[in-house]
Amino acid sequence: MANEDKKDFNAMLHRATDMPRIQLVTDAATVQKYGGARMYFAPAADYDAVMKRVPFGKVLTVGKIREYFARKNGADFTDPITAGIFVSISAWASAQRQTDETPYWRTLKADGELNAKYPGGAEAQRARLEAEGHTVIRRGRTNIRYYVQDYEDALFELE
Repeated sequence: MANEDKKDFNAMLHRATDMPRIQLVTDAATVQKYGGARMYFAPAADYDAVMKRVPFGKVLTVGKIREYFARKNGADFTDPITAGIFVSISAWASAQRQTDETPYWRTLKADGELNAKYPGGAEAQRARLEAEGHTVIRRGRTNIRYYVQDYEDALFELE
């Protein structure tokens, strides 16, 4: 995201939208990729609520949140684009609040990757995860990325 200091992420988090909803997808490639035609759209506040449930020492992936929402709402999959946007909005909204912190640093990208778009970038997320006992490893030479080692062992189970 750009110009984070000029945006009110808490307003974005609670903005009235046409979500939640299920949309039927007709694109054959999308149906094949995601295994069905029923795509769920969750509101941003729902992502924030799930992210708040992750306890100290545990982690969650955006993909696991998407699977949870789809399962809970009778859909085949949850929209991946809005998921990524809403997880970032939740992180920035938390950073702007004085109270009611969302432990966004515990929500990882696919394969346990840290999210460079969170407040403070991957370095700040790394410091918070390491403070909770996780080992963060670096991969790459030019396109450096960080991952929680053995993140699967620390996954928080939704439900």
